[in-house]
Amino acid sequence: MGGPMAANLVKAGHEVTVWNRTPKSIAGAATAATAAEAASKADVIWICVSDTAAVEQVLFGKDGAAGVLKPGQIVVDSSTISPTASLNFAARIRERGADFLDAPVTGSKIGAENGTLIFIVGGREESVAKLQPLFSAMGKQVVHVGSNSHGLSAKLGMNLMIALIYEGFAEALTLVRKLGVDQDKLFSLINASMIKSGVVEYKIPFVEKRDFSPNFPLRLMYKDILLMLDAGNESGVPLPGLETVRQVYEESRAAGQADLDYAATLTVLEKKAGL
Repeated sequence: MGGPMAANLVKAGHEVTVWNRTPKSIAGAATAATAAEAASKADVIWICVSDTAAVEQVLFGKDGAAGVLKPGQIVVDSSTISPTASLNFAARIRERGADFLDAPVTGSKIGAENGTLIFIVGGREESVAKLQPLFSAMGKQVVHVGSNSHGLSAKLGMNLMIALIYEGFAEALTLVRKLGVDQDKLFSLINASMIKSGVVEYKIPFVEKRDFSPNFPLRLMYKDILLMLDAGNESGVPLPGLETVRQVYEESRAAGQADLDYAATLTVLEKKAGL
């Protein structure tokens, strides 16, 4: 995700320096040897990595960006991580005189490449307004949902719905096929009725082609499911449906599907149903 986001900043005419834990370059961007070097002369430091530990490493680890921060700089994190940890990171960044936004995205790899991401942002309104030209270069919409960590909280809620909606679709599809209904008939019925869903509409063409190449890797959705369950435990919110879906994802991971798209969970259900 971070690579095409950086490329879109370059295309929009911004001066960009990139650093990646696995060395990688972006045409038109300078390349730094460390996160600290990339952050040292920047007005804005933008992070997009895989999990909470990775964000902490990029910011506070050896040669991390936080060590060179100056007053007036803004750190933006577009990773999907723990809201509680992000709130802690924001406080530590502010101690250094900089500001911090959590700005996870929705739109998947295609949205990152096309510059059509939706940013779900938590943090100070004045910083959100200041960064509007950068948001516009990478996405089509910014939804400022509240203070620090609220962007991540809203993103986890969205991904919870995605996981449950797709699981419902996968189970329904497996059941009706087992009962002898042609899947195309079900797809037509879905699209003609009130159960039509953006998630299902997006995934149907991939299911038809049996194409489970990763738009949103199953391992990352599983990571997000664990974040959702942790957030539920911390806040006293039971998530019984999600607990069940977690078991499906664990079976899919055990079946070697971690690096496929999360839609591949369908094949585990089909196999258990004898299809």
